[in-house]
Amino acid sequence: MTEERPRASVLASAIAFAAVNVLITTVIWAATGGGYFWPCWVILGSWLFVMPFVWWRLLRDRPRGPHTRVLWTLNVCATLIVVEFADWAFTGAQGFWVFWPVFGLVLFAGLHALLDLRGWLPFLRARELEERVATLSRTRRGALDAQASELRRTERDLHDGAQARLVALSMQLGRAEAKLEDHPEAAELIRSAKEEATTAIAELRDLTRGIAPPVLADRGLVAAVEALTERSRASLTVVAVGADRLPPAVESAAYFVVAESLANAGKHAPGALVRVRIDQTRDVLTLDVSDDGPGGADASGSGIDGLRARVEALDGRFSVTSPTGGPTHVHAELPCES
Repeated sequence: MTEERPRASVLASAIAFAAVNVLITTVIWAATGGGYFWPCWVILGSWLFVMPFVWWRLLRDRPRGPHTRVLWTLNVCATLIVVEFADWAFTGAQGFWVFWPVFGLVLFAGLHALLDLRGWLPFLRARELEERVATLSRTRRGALDAQASELRRTERDLHDGAQARLVALSMQLGRAEAKLEDHPEAAELIRSAKEEATTAIAELRDLTRGIAPPVLADRGLVAAVEALTERSRASLTVVAVGADRLPPAVESAAYFVVAESLANAGKHAPGALVRVRIDQTRDVLTLDVSDDGPGGADASGSGIDGLRARVEALDGRFSVTSPTGGPTHVHAELPCES
């Protein structure tokens, strides 16, 4: 209430000052014999003097933002348009030169509104969202590549560090066991420790393969898939078209798609013939893994869901078809542009 009164009094004072000024000039004009009504310019000037107080009174309490800025621009341009028309009328309304300044003010107000309110226009908003999606996709791909590289570094550290030390420990335990033939109890303890070390080595090797097999980082996807033949219980045929190195995240996702598909084939269709086809173009890596087993694979299982998540995280496509009686076909497409 206390704030409202000073604001109202300021506006009232401005109006009163302008009114007194117009009244005085009009009286002077009448007292000097009339003629050309030159007080029209004083009226116009007084109106221009009052208008900023009116804008301030109407727009001061509005929240700051694009809408308020546009309203300020519209008020100022509307006031200047009135001034232009008044000037044109007071000077005899000769010609229509007033069109050009009015057109310029309207164009300026429209452009300002378009720029400030672009987020509210559907086609501009859609373009902004497209640019945001492209940025997020690019940064997500960078984060996934960095994560894959970090996992490969972790695998190398485990392979060259902990695993190598366990192998050396196992060898030393073997030598110690050989020297304790005359102490069977101590030899038995050494033998048990050696077996535990061997088990730890096997578990650590499986762990590192689950993170990223060394051959994948060293020789690429095709070599890593061919190396799976040694561990797969299925007969494996690999056909590869294109052998360029891919971004780390793409190679890892593709490798695990093939590895999980082979593991499922070995588990549910032992002895089945499995065929892996890898087609690599400049933009897309296509994987097809098929077997001649009995089919009936659960496409909604946790393992397949994990593969689907890996592929879709890279904006790829993943599908599984496995009718009863076979065959089972796993298809994945991964964008591989750098």
